[in-house]
Amino acid sequence: MRHLWLVLLLVLASAVPAFADATAFIGSTTTPANRPTKGVAVGVSLVIIGFEFEYASASETPEDAAPGLWTGMGNVLLQTPFPVAGMQFYVTTGAGLYRENLGELQETHVGFNSGGGAKISLLGPLRARLDYRVFKLSGEPLHSVVHRIYAGINLAF
Repeated sequence: MRHLWLVLLLVLASAVPAFADATAFIGSTTTPANRPTKGVAVGVSLVIIGFEFEYASASETPEDAAPGLWTGMGNVLLQTPFPVAGMQFYVTTGAGLYRENLGELQETHVGFNSGGGAKISLLGPLRARLDYRVFKLSGEPLHSVVHRIYAGINLAF
């Protein structure tokens, strides 16, 4: 038991400090039709686990019967501990709130997401970020499964 406490103390004493980052992104929500999406994500990372909050907004396009979609999600990321060939890969899952609207129709409820991507080193703390997500929307949305892809600029600090 004493050895366990000693190992725990050594692990905590050598813990890597948390790092934060922020991403501004643009992309496309592809369900049921491609439409512009923009958003921001702010997160904190330990060695292989990270946490982030993201807000995104997809435009409504009535001519395609594609609803507008706003999401606010809290996510957990599992990532490579260091960049491999300048790229840090990750998978993510999370939950939060969404609002979908098309004309007079509107649904606000909880949603879940999962996906993955990469943060690609550019210059110093500046990175490009590529991400793909699948959203599963609860309640009675027009589309219960929504796909999104984006590219963004990520700043680590």
